[in-house]
Amino acid sequence: MERVDFLIVGGGMAGASAAYELAAHGSVIVLERESQPGYHSTGRSAALYTQTYGHPVVRALTVASWDFYTNPPQGFSEHPLLTPRGVLLIGRSDQTAALDRDFTEGRRLTPTVERLDRAQTLARAPFLNPDYVDGAVWEPEAMDMDVHAIHGGYLRGLKARGGRLVTDAGVTALERRGGLWIATTPAGIFAAPVLVNAAGAWADGLAGMAGVRPVGLVPKRRTAITFDPVFTDSADAAGLAGWPMTIDVDEQFYMKPESGRLLLSPADETPVEPCDVQPEEMDIAVAIDRMEQAVRFSVRRITHKWAGLRSFVADKVMVVGYDESADGFFWLAGQGGYGIQTAPAMGRTAAALATGRGLPPEVAALGVRAEDLAPARLRRP
Repeated sequence: MERVDFLIVGGGMAGASAAYELAAHGSVIVLERESQPGYHSTGRSAALYTQTYGHPVVRALTVASWDFYTNPPQGFSEHPLLTPRGVLLIGRSDQTAALDRDFTEGRRLTPTVERLDRAQTLARAPFLNPDYVDGAVWEPEAMDMDVHAIHGGYLRGLKARGGRLVTDAGVTALERRGGLWIATTPAGIFAAPVLVNAAGAWADGLAGMAGVRPVGLVPKRRTAITFDPVFTDSADAAGLAGWPMTIDVDEQFYMKPESGRLLLSPADETPVEPCDVQPEEMDIAVAIDRMEQAVRFSVRRITHKWAGLRSFVADKVMVVGYDESADGFFWLAGQGGYGIQTAPAMGRTAAALATGRGLPPEVAALGVRAEDLAPARLRRP
């Protein structure tokens, strides 16, 4: 049996970032059930950093991650982690109230956000259908994220700090004995006084294995395709690589450039059991229909299709903190669609709470409280 200070179950972005931070405070092993980390959610992300997306707590954690992403530690990555993209939240005339709401909310933490009328929207995105769009909210500092570089940077940093990643190590049994959590896996038996549950869509299942009450985690399917657009005028295709990410303000679809093509999603949130989730043809058809109403091009052929898991609890805020009824059982779950853009702040927050140091000052300064993240909030009457 191998013993460490912190045993982390799950090698996706949440587990990797927390492991990197915790390795500065003790010995760490990360157990990953797959043959490679980040297979299910981390590797299937839309890879966008946006400070105007999600619950106010999520937005604060995203803002608190900006400094790390724009000025990472020496040697973390050979390439920039963020590159310019910009986001347009577009709306029809019947969605004006939603645009105004999102503009007001976005400005609270991100003062560079702008409210655009129809003419300004079309000037920035001439590929949109003038008869469809009435206005937009523009977030100029939204960025593409290099997910592979970020995830790899955390794992290399973990190794440099003496930590270890063990793959093909799905937990088959878990018990608390002698002040330790003991995890049995095909790769061996591991023990630690602190177990960090970063198992993604499987987090409630891992809790059940430990005899810990679930937090009501719901994995949801998110579908995406890439395709070659067909334009009525070849000139319309000019500059495609520099287009902003375009999102319906009610999140009915979104699209962004991707390696010379376009990525499209219906922004679906279909509850599913934890699994290697696959796309449904109906969701793909819905995405194409919604998008084609809003733009001046059509889909020529689908070049790739996939689906990912985004796991949420009831309030759509992450669950981070010790379980109130199980010694040493630390939750790091429910990242939803926000886990990568918030990873630096979440990694620091998880490590700080797990070592009893309270919230990092830069996170607390943005109005986040430990109780906003704690699992106990989900069990109140």
